[in-house]
Amino acid sequence: MKWGVSIGQWLGCGLIAVSLLWWAPGCKNDPIIPPDEAAALLNLPEGFDTPDFPADNVLTTARWTLGKKLFYDVSLSRDSSISCASCHDPSLAFTDGRPVSIGVNGAMVLRNSPTLANLAYQPYFMTEGGVATLEMQVGVPIQEHAEFDFNFVLLTERLSGDLNYQRMSQQAYNRDIDPFVISRAIASFERTFISGRSSFDQFQNENSSALTESQKRGMDLFFSERTSCSNCHGGFTFTNYSFQNNGLYIDYTDPGRERLTGLEEDRALFKVPTLRNISVTGPYMHDGSFNNLQQVVDHYRSGGEDHPNKSELIRPLDLTDSEASDLISFLEGLTDTEFLTDLKFRPE
Repeated sequence: MKWGVSIGQWLGCGLIAVSLLWWAPGCKNDPIIPPDEAAALLNLPEGFDTPDFPADNVLTTARWTLGKKLFYDVSLSRDSSISCASCHDPSLAFTDGRPVSIGVNGAMVLRNSPTLANLAYQPYFMTEGGVATLEMQVGVPIQEHAEFDFNFVLLTERLSGDLNYQRMSQQAYNRDIDPFVISRAIASFERTFISGRSSFDQFQNENSSALTESQKRGMDLFFSERTSCSNCHGGFTFTNYSFQNNGLYIDYTDPGRERLTGLEEDRALFKVPTLRNISVTGPYMHDGSFNNLQQVVDHYRSGGEDHPNKSELIRPLDLTDSEASDLISFLEGLTDTEFLTDLKFRPE
């Protein structure tokens, strides 16, 4: 079956003081990608469309390999203590299992680390939706004080002395390593984090025994008007990328999307997360306040707190304990074990 995906607009971002090289136009003499090369790297599940790639960052093995090396390199942080993988473990669907992530010197990051699965299909990035491209998003943790606490200029100076990085950079982008190369190479690697081989997917692809009877009942509940789960968590990525308040609190310490827009109507609105691999991406919510899926489902059964911006879809659900258990079983059926154990995403 084929799935569709909507394309959102860029809503602005707060990245500043970035080297102009990061924003440089496309490289000359970009290599032509053999179709088999891109297909092997993407390894698309059945029914998944090929994602779009920027004209200046088409997918090649050289770019993917450089991006993978950078993703696992602690040199990207100011004190060389953490890497991208420190907060994005492939065995946890590229999350870290913490309520909120930890940056350099034990600094607490503002929010729970999201999964990186299916980033290639996202129309915008960050919880506020204020970053337009994956290439731009790479700069956020590098420059964020509570994360890598570094900058592209100093990072380029650090990596420029590495002859291996310079060789790989020339092979991938026909230029010495710089912010342009760093951001695009990591984005190339991350775009291949595509997950779509769960038990649910197998069931959708006509394997009627892929889901248990409990999971099938939970699936019917999930896609029903009675729960409205799929209104926000629909499509092949199990998110519509909208910004919603789910009644987690009456008073939030995190302003949510208001942090970007300054608008009262955006206060405590957060981008709807994907539910793929949800069984391994806990703890849950933007602040990691729920430890397990039972707590998540119980929250929605209660209808949540009466926040003024709460979505109209959030209301008490009249579910029995058995039905709640079926719903959790279905969510567990969204786990893609092949994705979680894929050795190509692990460090060498």
